[in-house]
Amino acid sequence: MDFVDELSWRGMVHDMMPGTAEQLKKEMTTAYVGIDPTADSLHIGHLVSVMMLRHLQRAGHKPIILVGGATGMIGDPSGKTEERNLLDEETLRHNQEAIKKQLSRFLDFSSGENRAEMVNNYDWMKDFSFLEFIRDVGKHITVSYMMAKDSVKKRLESGLSFTEFSYQLVQGYDFLHLYRTMNCRLQMGGSDQWGNIVTGTELIRRKTGGEAFALTCPLITKSDGSKFGKTEEGNVWLDRNLTSPYRFYQFWLNISDEDAEKYMKIFTLLSPREISDAIEKHALSPGERHLQKMLAREVTVMVHSEADYEAAVEASQVLFGKGTAETLSRLDEVSFLDLFEGVPNYVVDGALFDSPYPLVQLLTIDTGVFPSKGEYRRLVAGGGLSVNKEKVDDPEIIMGTANLINGKYLLVQKGKKNYFLIVARK
Repeated sequence: MDFVDELSWRGMVHDMMPGTAEQLKKEMTTAYVGIDPTADSLHIGHLVSVMMLRHLQRAGHKPIILVGGATGMIGDPSGKTEERNLLDEETLRHNQEAIKKQLSRFLDFSSGENRAEMVNNYDWMKDFSFLEFIRDVGKHITVSYMMAKDSVKKRLESGLSFTEFSYQLVQGYDFLHLYRTMNCRLQMGGSDQWGNIVTGTELIRRKTGGEAFALTCPLITKSDGSKFGKTEEGNVWLDRNLTSPYRFYQFWLNISDEDAEKYMKIFTLLSPREISDAIEKHALSPGERHLQKMLAREVTVMVHSEADYEAAVEASQVLFGKGTAETLSRLDEVSFLDLFEGVPNYVVDGALFDSPYPLVQLLTIDTGVFPSKGEYRRLVAGGGLSVNKEKVDDPEIIMGTANLINGKYLLVQKGKKNYFLIVARK
């Protein structure tokens, strides 16, 4: 399937300049997507553009990722209600390297005529003087043309600095530079970028007489109209230290049926037949959440790994009475804490575990998990107490440092659903 057909059936085409499909069918085409390096990790809001580049490369074309070191110092007004903080060069370079490492899971940077490349517009903008810029770029785009852009109109009432107003010229020059130096003929992005992208095609036409193209995808929303990729805690990041694989997996597992069907097309490489079969299977028994489980698996493996996916599934089972002590021991600390977020916890002196520490003392006197030793012993006798997912059958059992998960946690379970987390802090 060719690139435009692929994106179209996946619902990933919003606007496309005339001639774009013909250009892509004619020859291997170089195309780019811009990412402002405002953090040292991508979040799932970036995944739509990343998947566009992945499909592009799979179709035999050449993807370029433009890290906006220069534009990141300005701030794009598109979709924003206020001006963003500006970043220094050291931070931008750090973020660029971190982002490239993440993108390497999606794109092939290593070999072939259509290998992916990453560029930074700071490299060609840093020595561009203001006078040179307004002479060589500014005079080709009129103020009325720039004012007509929605991204500008929406910000005029709340206030738009000249810095932000100039953003579309800088982005337009990026396209011109890549057109000249890398024969880049296509820029892609979200639908809110349409105005900025066509400014680039117009600049290329006026400066060189050449032809360039634009393609945008819809802005992804959830079925309830809320913003995709946001949770109560904020962004869902691709960096495991910012969003654990467990929490990442849970995000996809908990979306609605309607969104799951749409996201299967956008965020996976599954074929039309595989997706239609999954939708049919889900419809037979929606309660089993087959679509969500399949989507969560595909995206978690793609962003993290098969092992991280399996660990996330095992961790999820812990809360439903399954899982073992070995399951808990394999979880990294961030995932472990994410799993038991909201569970009542008690902090005790970690030094107590350096010598034999009776569990009865820990759970009654030192924490109050049990109001009395009598209740503690009755639950043990009835087989209702577990520590680290292992049933306690001896009320006089002794704890030590070897019992601590990650060297500092003890998971106590009363009955089937009541969990308590003991934190040994030194």
